[in-house]
Amino acid sequence: MNNEVFNPGYYNEYDLRSYGIKSVGKNVLIAKNCTIVGIENVRIGDNVRIDGFSTIIAAGDGFLNIGSYVHIGGYSAIFAGAGVVMQDFCGLSQSVKIYSKSDDYSGNFMTNPTVPSNLTGVVSGEVSIGRHAIIGSQSIIMPKVIIAEGTAVGANSLIMKHTEEWSIYFGSPAKKIKNRKRNPLMLEEQLK
Repeated sequence: MNNEVFNPGYYNEYDLRSYGIKSVGKNVLIAKNCTIVGIENVRIGDNVRIDGFSTIIAAGDGFLNIGSYVHIGGYSAIFAGAGVVMQDFCGLSQSVKIYSKSDDYSGNFMTNPTVPSNLTGVVSGEVSIGRHAIIGSQSIIMPKVIIAEGTAVGANSLIMKHTEEWSIYFGSPAKKIKNRKRNPLMLEEQLK
């Protein structure tokens, strides 16, 4: 009996180059059941893994730049229409959503992508996730947000504002609850 029949496996850096990725390092694995639109606008460093059922949309003017030693948990979605940058050693737990564009929900405009853009008030801006940041399961990051180096975001949080370095955030909307230890910086030295 084949125990791997339900395991879709992973694409590696050689596969990704043949599919037209903008750039890719070594030791990169992307689950074969992920969706990637705009692969020509995606850059990936070394030692990166993207788990199953994740979605990346970086079409048109969008882009996604992923550093090295980055993990993206399954069922995550990165909508990078206005750009998303993920720096080295950061990670997304399962089902994290990152939006670099979002409709205006105030009622001043119409909403959804089927409506002509002159009638919508789309909020748009690059999202940046700093080194050693970790985003908890099912959290949401909105456009124009900078997640500072070392930020930890608790599960089910909504991040609508920039964070402070080496801090822990939680809630909806997320608020700083305490400082975070900087031990990952010392541990990083062991990789060199």
